[in-house]
Amino acid sequence: MSGHDRTPVTVVGLGSMGSALAGAFLEAGHPTTVWNRTPSKAEPLVSRGAVHAPAIGEAIAAGPLIVACLTTYEDTIEALEPAAAALSGRALVTLNSGSPSGARRMAAWALGHGMRYLDGAVKDVPSAVGADDTLLYYGGDPAVFDEFASTLRVLGGDTVHLGSAPDLAALYETAVGGTLLPALVGFFQGAAAVRARGLEAATMVRFTARWFEMINSVLPVLASEIDRGDYSDGASSVNLFLAGAEHDLELGEEAGLDVAWHQPFHDLLRRAADAGHGDHSISALTEVLRKPAPVGASKGPAGE
Repeated sequence: MSGHDRTPVTVVGLGSMGSALAGAFLEAGHPTTVWNRTPSKAEPLVSRGAVHAPAIGEAIAAGPLIVACLTTYEDTIEALEPAAAALSGRALVTLNSGSPSGARRMAAWALGHGMRYLDGAVKDVPSAVGADDTLLYYGGDPAVFDEFASTLRVLGGDTVHLGSAPDLAALYETAVGGTLLPALVGFFQGAAAVRARGLEAATMVRFTARWFEMINSVLPVLASEIDRGDYSDGASSVNLFLAGAEHDLELGEEAGLDVAWHQPFHDLLRRAADAGHGDHSISALTEVLRKPAPVGASKGPAGE
């Protein structure tokens, strides 16, 4: 299939991820127009065959599919607003960070300008864009997804439409993304601890990866407990995790670490135990998270 048979695509935003998206479209033979606030970022893509549009209106007018990869929904609106007259009838796909409410506002703005809309998320690093196992998911107009599915699949072989609600990708992105910072901070704390003993952080990687594999293996079990509301399997109980809280504090003292970031987790465990979940599965924390902490709730040793 020649480039003339491929859907023309405009990519708005050429940071590391936006450039990777544009590169994948070019690699697959799609006529690709690019725009960025800093024009020089387009040069590597132009050398590969992209067309650089100096004005956003020209970029929008170049094709039926606009893929925006700016930092936030607000940035996307700010970038596209000057081209408002050219937006009607075109399909907009946003691949940026933001909340579900932000996605809903973005959808309302796009629909108000006569556009068709999909919101999406790339669940990998820029270097993985275009790979067969790279995951992207989308929420929004199913007709838009069906029309451009083969084009969007160029960005990753594992391409999923979550449903017609425009905020679904943002919902899953924020829901899944909540695991990232705690996991990284845990690794950084471990790295600080082994470095305090004169060991290299690199020696942790093999064991940390295995730990993540174990967590991955139990996620389906935990998800089933949550969906059924049955937390009676106490093999990994709230009380077991609560007993380990003291070990976090001891490690902090011994290695000279700031372990204050554990305090909210310890407080959550205590709230769960106080609510009668002490002997229940750790997944019962979901029920506590569904309710705000009582005003003036007492804190244990970690909060003193």
